[in-house]
Amino acid sequence: MTALGFLYPGHSAEDDYPRMEQLLGSDIRLDLIHTDIGEDAHRVDALLEMGSAERLAEGVEGLRLAGAETLVWACTSGGFVRGWEGAKDQVRALARLAGMPASSTSFAFVHAAREIGVRRVAVGATYPEDVAVLFADFLRAGGLEVTGTRSSGIVTAAEVGTWGEEDVLTLARAADDSDAEAVLLPDTALHTAAHLGLLEKALSKPVLTANQVAVWEGLRLADRRVNAPTLGTLFTREPMVQA
Repeated sequence: MTALGFLYPGHSAEDDYPRMEQLLGSDIRLDLIHTDIGEDAHRVDALLEMGSAERLAEGVEGLRLAGAETLVWACTSGGFVRGWEGAKDQVRALARLAGMPASSTSFAFVHAAREIGVRRVAVGATYPEDVAVLFADFLRAGGLEVTGTRSSGIVTAAEVGTWGEEDVLTLARAADDSDAEAVLLPDTALHTAAHLGLLEKALSKPVLTANQVAVWEGLRLADRRVNAPTLGTLFTREPMVQA
């Protein structure tokens, strides 16, 4: 059994995790601890507070007791608003506190893009424009080229959590452009686990979404690779060839 731990702020799209757990197989467990969201606002000051060391520390012990082997801060904006170095400091502090490998969804997007061999990406963000720009800056710091950023201007995670399949598809299509090798949807408050096949078929290219890459990052930290094609290109791996 491989047990992956996630710190997830508040309540929006956390039901993506049991859905993905079911698709990954019986020997992988996804343990989710909800952290205090504070003020629900896609605003830089609120996001910095949401990802503060004090708020995250409250959830770490629960994951340790659950037997988690790796830890992912499952809040993209709560990482990248600190910039590349600030997000690294945040992850290092989590790893020291938890005593296990740690990462965040922000870094997961960069690692996942490298995994599938893409460099040019388009961003479809639910966030206001100023926050979406910070995510694009973070991706560039990680060596990716951002071909364009589409912002939906939504302030609260609660509103994002009400979006359905058609809303997600509309955002992805609006963000896509011919120069992008993949489209990134960065909000963990957005339900996407059930829509990945549709999104990639509609856009004819890989789509990376926040909860999807967070789970993949947890597996990467645990040195696990899983073939689960219903979760998109990122989880589609060539079968081993027997000699």
